[in-house]
Amino acid sequence: MPHTPSPTERPCSGFTPTRRLFLGLGTTAAAAAALPAALGTPAAAAAPQAFTGGFEAPAATARAKFRWWWPHGLVDPQEVAREIDHAADAGFGGMEVADVHHSSSESLDPGGHGWGTGPWRQAVEAALSRAEERGIVVDMTIGPSWPAAVPSLTPQDRAAVRELAHGVRYLASGEETSGALPEPVAEPGHGVESRELFAVQAVRLAEGASPEDRRTALEADTLQDLTTSVRDEELAWTAPGEGDGSTWALIAYWERGSGQRPEGGPHTEPVSYVVDHFSSAGAQAVIDFWEENVLTSRIRSLLQGPAGGAVFEDSIEMETDATLWTHDLPSAFEGHHGYDPVPYLPVLVRVDEDQVFSFDPDTDRRALNDFNDLLSQLYIDHHIAPIQEWAHGLGMDYRIQPYGLQTDAVAKAAVVDTAEGESLGFKNLDDFRSLAGGRDLGGKKVLSSEAGAVYGGSYSTTWQQTVRTIAREYSAGVNMAVLHGFSYADAPGAQWPGFAAFTPYGGGVGYSESWGPRHPTWQHVSDVSGFFARAQHTLQSGTSTIDVAFLRQKGYAGSGFGAAYFSKEGVRHGWTHQFVSPRLLRITEPRVEGGRLAPEGPAYGLLVFEGDAFSGRLPTMELDTARRMVDYARSGLKILIVGDWSAPQEPGTDQSSAEELVRAMEELLAEPSVHRVDSREDIPDGLAALDARPAVSYSQGSALLHARRRDDELELYYFTNGSDDETVDHRVTLPADIDHAYPFALDLWSGRITPLPEHTRGDGTVDVGVRLAPGASTVIALAPPSWTASHGEPGRKMPPGRLKKLRVDGTDADEVRVEGGKAVVRASSAGTYTTALSDGSTASTAIDSVGEPVDLASWELEVEDWRPGGSATDTEVVLHEHSLSSLVPWQEIEGLADTSGIGRYTTTVDLGEGWTGGHGARLDLGGVSDTFRVTVNGTDLPPCDQQDTVVDIGPWLRGGSNTIQVEVATTLINRMRAFRPDVYGDVSRQDYGLLGPVRLLPYGQAEL
Repeated sequence: MPHTPSPTERPCSGFTPTRRLFLGLGTTAAAAAALPAALGTPAAAAAPQAFTGGFEAPAATARAKFRWWWPHGLVDPQEVAREIDHAADAGFGGMEVADVHHSSSESLDPGGHGWGTGPWRQAVEAALSRAEERGIVVDMTIGPSWPAAVPSLTPQDRAAVRELAHGVRYLASGEETSGALPEPVAEPGHGVESRELFAVQAVRLAEGASPEDRRTALEADTLQDLTTSVRDEELAWTAPGEGDGSTWALIAYWERGSGQRPEGGPHTEPVSYVVDHFSSAGAQAVIDFWEENVLTSRIRSLLQGPAGGAVFEDSIEMETDATLWTHDLPSAFEGHHGYDPVPYLPVLVRVDEDQVFSFDPDTDRRALNDFNDLLSQLYIDHHIAPIQEWAHGLGMDYRIQPYGLQTDAVAKAAVVDTAEGESLGFKNLDDFRSLAGGRDLGGKKVLSSEAGAVYGGSYSTTWQQTVRTIAREYSAGVNMAVLHGFSYADAPGAQWPGFAAFTPYGGGVGYSESWGPRHPTWQHVSDVSGFFARAQHTLQSGTSTIDVAFLRQKGYAGSGFGAAYFSKEGVRHGWTHQFVSPRLLRITEPRVEGGRLAPEGPAYGLLVFEGDAFSGRLPTMELDTARRMVDYARSGLKILIVGDWSAPQEPGTDQSSAEELVRAMEELLAEPSVHRVDSREDIPDGLAALDARPAVSYSQGSALLHARRRDDELELYYFTNGSDDETVDHRVTLPADIDHAYPFALDLWSGRITPLPEHTRGDGTVDVGVRLAPGASTVIALAPPSWTASHGEPGRKMPPGRLKKLRVDGTDADEVRVEGGKAVVRASSAGTYTTALSDGSTASTAIDSVGEPVDLASWELEVEDWRPGGSATDTEVVLHEHSLSSLVPWQEIEGLADTSGIGRYTTTVDLGEGWTGGHGARLDLGGVSDTFRVTVNGTDLPPCDQQDTVVDIGPWLRGGSNTIQVEVATTLINRMRAFRPDVYGDVSRQDYGLLGPVRLLPYGQAEL
């Protein structure tokens, strides 16, 4: 029968306390975190009572979003509205409209239905109208696909992205050339019809150098500028030094449009071209096109209303076989750096991103540093600033991925409304920490992630995998997931289960995932979205607080380069860190107070730097930055310096301040709050010498990752287990700046908030146990004891006075917890248990009987088998029923080898008539794939932690016979392997279902 899946909403379960080339530059370790003890005024309020309402029922601003992939305007406004409903019903807070159709096998009519056309605008109006009704937001990509482009340009326009292409002719000494200049080595791009001669130079090759060398060495002091000798692009010139055996390079430089088009086109008719991201003309071309062609009065009105979200721009993927350029670059360069870059052109030009000529490695590096530094500033001044101002005029924010080139992404994250990273392109969590440093020093609130994309993962990516990925990113500063992605239902040529933007892709599986009601797991997705929303509500509250600012000379992100010691060893001891850049410190001007840098947040207690990681760890530092470090140290900030800094260098070509830099570094090293170590291996010794400690500490080598947010009345600690296979189970020490701080466990899946009586207070600290299954996450809040919360039982709260006194130092039972407004002792076996209270007294608690564990091997299984229906978007469901004497993957059950869908496992267990309220049990499900829900005796349990398959079902059990049902939803890959073997046949089958072993683990409990 035809079947269109729809989401099922249910309440919430429990916590157990206890240019993309540059993205591949390198790999360093990954790990995680964020924290120290901050003082000052928080940037965002997180008062306890204000926080709880948003935690139990998060606002749309805290809910995760989707990339929403459209096949241009070939969309039905009614279907657009339905898909807004799908997202809203499932608990997501926004949809980002993006024209992406890499999988399309048929033309999508860019002239009649492309980006910016009438049908496309009608669909945008439908999306915004419905979003306003449903209380969610719609974000808009800045152009068709990426990078930013508009169809109102040709490559000949100054507003289009530019390049400098060079041609070279080699002449022996005394050889004459006459006539046309050498043609560019790189062929002109699509649509490029004109060029402008920029300069002509001649320079002698170094002794022993050859034109065949990968990087031809030149003698800089022989450079001659021949530009004024050129007539009508022709030159007559004789190479000097006749008979001396030298070789000269005659180099002509041509400025032209690069002809770059947005990814995956065509999207428009006429074709769109990428704008110049380093000139105001490029930004204005984008703004003008929107004003004249996109912003109907209705769209403008809707964007200015509650449904208007953000203008989004993807990573800076400028692609040219020549040299990235912008018009009037030399004058901008001279204004920024104070010297003419033209004499350095030979070492700046590129072919296919590779350097062609060299003066010497030191000069090459310095010139390139200055060039990239200029591009950073031009992008901020001429792209971010005008587009952000325009977006604000529309009532929208501006969200960008500020990386992709060797430019200062850290500083960009400070000036843009929202910076964004990505799961796919970032090599480790330090790439997110780079952007988080900019966000926090810039006083911004949100760092988003293009989350969950997996190459080759289409229709096989699980929510368990996605949650685990995003949970780790949260520990590194991310507090908004924009999931990759949600495909519109249909498109010409699409096959079941509908249009998918990135699969098939290039003849292969492509990129995951096309989330939505086409997936069986969508039936459970509101549980997952609740987790995202509560985590993001937590991490958007209060003020981010971090231990270490790691100063990196270049503010690159997406490189995979980590922080010496802190990225590997440090995070496993509790250290948290972010990255800052010299430009970031200049534009934010953070102060030091009480030994904290930016005391109002992120309140770094330590600043660390070493040589430039992107230049072989050379001891480079701007004079301005060195002087800033001296001021910080004199104000009491602890600074750890790594390496030999006896001969520091400025990073650029201008070395006129070399002596001042040496003196500044000598002054810095003389400060008592500064310590230097010889190598990275000596960093622990340096930390000890400075008496520097992480604010949060836990067992050595722990897989815990964490982030801290704080307010005057509430401190929030987000924890996630970064291990894929080891359970974390130990105590952590938390700084407690709140009077009479009491710890509470915040369940990110159910919204339940419970006191944690088993904890120890120290001098300004609280020790509490944390137990997390692999990949699982939780939040511990420190708040006054009056911050009590009900447990789904209205009116049954622990009185604040009693809770304040309820502090348990330890117990030989399994745990002491608060249930139904009472303190109870819980244990898995009968006996008398002793609990040590914080006042020095002890309490004995008897648990008379506890049942034996029960293996649950026999189950009745009903499977909804999802299959292709009568159209690309219709799903047929075939039911299968099986009686199982043991649990095995579906592929081992007759008739289910290629099945994907939903399985319902039902069993009964007789607990005897003597089962009372003093008994309970946990249900250990063992292995489950993918999402699951549990029902006991007809009652749907709150959402379960999808990373922890042990579920407390005690409150729902009764004496006598009990019926337990576990509903499991799968990916689609096993069905897709059979349906489209040409695309998915090489993907391995997934083990589906309830895999077990399943055990009922009884416990007893009694009031303390």
